[in-house]
Amino acid sequence: MNNKIVVFICMMGVAAASVVAPVPVARVDPFPQYSYGYDVQDSISGDYKGHQEQRNGDVVTGSYSVVDPDGTRRIVDYAADSINGFNAVVRREPLVVAAPARVIAPAPLVAPAPAVPAPVVARAPIYAPAPAPLLAPRLPYYYF
Repeated sequence: MNNKIVVFICMMGVAAASVVAPVPVARVDPFPQYSYGYDVQDSISGDYKGHQEQRNGDVVTGSYSVVDPDGTRRIVDYAADSINGFNAVVRREPLVVAAPARVIAPAPLVAPAPAVPAPVVARAPIYAPAPAPLLAPRLPYYYF
């Protein structure tokens, strides 16, 4: 009797596993469109970067920029579509325009003044012994 119950439970497990659930059909937008961007300007940490992108159907265009540690800004402009694939153009720009170097006239040479020896000064003693106290003679008691 126990064997029949075990066989029945196994057959129910196989039957339940063979049931296929319907696959949900995803809705596809035939002409997707979006646009987004961000810009970070953090002077405390020195983090400067930005990104912007647009999509119109199968054509995606955008650019991003980041400040590299060497002080240049790297800008990447890109475009992607189903015909040409992904194409990017990278360019680098300096952040600060270098000012032309100014020529400064050298300081005139001046001869140093002759060295004069310091005068010799006698030193005072650091301490002197205290003078001995002067004590009055002791009078006998009968003088009072």
